[in-house]
Formats: sequence, C-alpha cells, structure tokens
Amino acid sequence: MKKSLLIFFVTILLGIIGLLMVYSSSSIWSEYKFEDAFYYVKHQGIFFIVGIIAILFLRKFNYNYYKKYANRILLICFILLILVLIPGIGQVRNGSRSWFGIGSFGVQPSELTKIALIIFTAKYLSNNEKEVRNFKNGILPIIIIIGVFFALIMLEPDFGTGMVIVMTLVSMLFVSNIKISFFGYTGLLGLLGIVGLIIVAPYRINRIVSFINPWSDPLGSGFQIIQSLYAIGPGGLFGLGFGNSIQKHFYLPEPQTDFIFAIISEEFGIMGIIILSILFLTLFISIIKISINENDLFAKYLSLGLIMGIILQTILNICVVIGLVPVTGVTLPFISYGGSSLLVSMASIGIILNIAKDN
Repeated sequence: MKKSLLIFFVTILLGIIGLLMVYSSSSIWSEYKFEDAFYYVKHQGIFFIVGIIAILFLRKFNYNYYKKYANRILLICFILLILVLIPGIGQVRNGSRSWFGIGSFGVQPSELTKIALIIFTAKYLSNNEKEVRNFKNGILPIIIIIGVFFALIMLEPDFGTGMVIVMTLVSMLFVSNIKISFFGYTGLLGLLGIVGLIIVAPYRINRIVSFINPWSDPLGSGFQIIQSLYAIGPGGLFGLGFGNSIQKHFYLPEPQTDFIFAIISEEFGIMGIIILSILFLTLFISIIKISINENDLFAKYLSLGLIMGIILQTILNICVVIGLVPVTGVTLPFISYGGSSLLVSMASIGIILNIAKDN
C-alpha cells in the first residue's frame, strides 16, 4: 500500500474510533445535560466531515504557498490570540478564555497557532540553515517569537497547548544545524519558567502535588486522576465491552475530552490499547519516513513539525491519563471530543499528504 493511502486510511480509522468513543463516553453525560445522548458525537461528527474535506483539499494544495505566506499566517494568528483575550469576544470555558463561540460550536485560535508556528519555524530554519549555529543572530529571533506566542497562550491560560507547541518547535530546532549546547540552556530556562508560572498561579502546585500523590486531595485536585485509574484498572485483557464503562456514569468528569483514553482502556482493555497504539505508531512511522526522505528542506521541517506536534500531544495525553505527568488539559489527537483539535490534526495530515506526493 502506498504511504499516502496508508496515512489517509489510518487517519480516517482513528477518526471513526474517536466518534464511537465520544458517543460511548459522553452519552450518559449529554443525556443528562442536553437531553440528547448524541449531542457531543453530532458536533464531533460535523468537524470530522469538515476534517475529511480539509484533508482532500490540502493534499492538492501546494505546500510551497505556506512558505510564501508564512509571515501573514502567523500575523493573523497573533491577532486572533489577542482578540480571544478580550471579554465579550473570547469565551471562557473550563476557566480558560481561549475560545471564539459560533453558536454551540467553539474554535480555539491556539490550535490554529500551532500550525502557523510550525510553518513559520520550518521556513525560518530552511532559510537560515547556517545562521542557526549563531545564538544571537540565528536562534534568538525564533526563540523570542516562540516566547511571545507562548506568553499570549498562557494569558488565556492554556498551559497544555502552550507546552505542546513549545516542545514541537524545540524538536524542530533539535534536528536543525543548531549547537547541542543550546538545549542545556533551554532546559534550564524552561525549569525557571515553570517555577515562575507556579509563583504567578499557585494552584499549579496543587496539580503537581496531586500528580505525585492524588490521595492527598482525593475529592479535589486528585479526583480526576483517581477516577481515571479506577477506569483503567478493571479493563483487564478485553475490557468491559463497548458502552459498558462504569466511570462515565458521572464518576470521571467529562470523560469524552482529555480522559477518553481511560474509557477506551475500561471498555476494550489491554487489547484495545494495543490496537490503538498500533494505529498511532503506523501513522507516526509512515510520516517520519516521508520527512526523512524529503529533499526539500522546508518540506522536511514542515512534515516533521506537524507529526511531532501530534506525537507529543498523544504521548502527553496518555501520560496524564495513566498518572505519569500532572494534568495538562490536552486532548488525544483524532480521538477526544474537541472540534478545533480534530480539525487541526486532520488539516496537518492533509498538508503532509501533499508533501508525500513528492516522495
């Protein structure tokens, strides 16, 4: 099977699995809240159809246009990130002013910014391959830009998305011509930044404490991770069966979003996790091979950045659900409920498929 066809097939299959699991995990909650067991899955289904259209369109759209208009795309996202912070324009959901509301739908500009920054960084690295070895004139400008956008996203605040973006862009820098010593300084700067974020918003220390010992506050900051582990534990080899989750009955808060992996584990057990992991690994390895074989430097960085964003978000989400890292609020790509996340992930695949035509 051709790589592009395999990537498309796996993406659609992951999206369909996502729709099924959004329905299974949300039906009880949405029946109670909206008197419609299909409320969340209908909304997700609309974004999934739009996502398929986006893939089919973007796979035909020459990726070189992104390089040509990278600055304008980034400027538009910069304006959107400022507008979303203005009361009356941006909507607050789950304590974060990170949404533009369109009827019952919502769009997150931070998700669009993820692609815009990857495009801009790919252009910058491909145009400055030699200069990036010089910190002041080569790497500092891109670091400042990343810092400005991270600061805007943190004002919402949306720490999870901000971290995924930063880690994605750092991974792109890692494979460039940059000096390896830079990452030592970056790690130290990141550690100081995390300390600063805790000082500014002390509630974040509660998340760290609950991650280390969720039982220290079982009805507060540790509640979600405890319920997640209660969902994963009984899954066994084959799970409780589709639709038979116990934790979705108002134990695990809004299980269709960040913690949908826990419901998958509960209903399909270890075998379900293995099958899902194989699908994700097939997608990741196929796209990484395309990036490695690409001769165009911009296309190489672009495809790598897009798939690294999905890979890092997937790893971060699963690590949160099984209690390896503090709760961050990032979705599981293609699977979790969230129209903006799904659409951006599928658009990324569309761009990659256009690059794949040249391989």
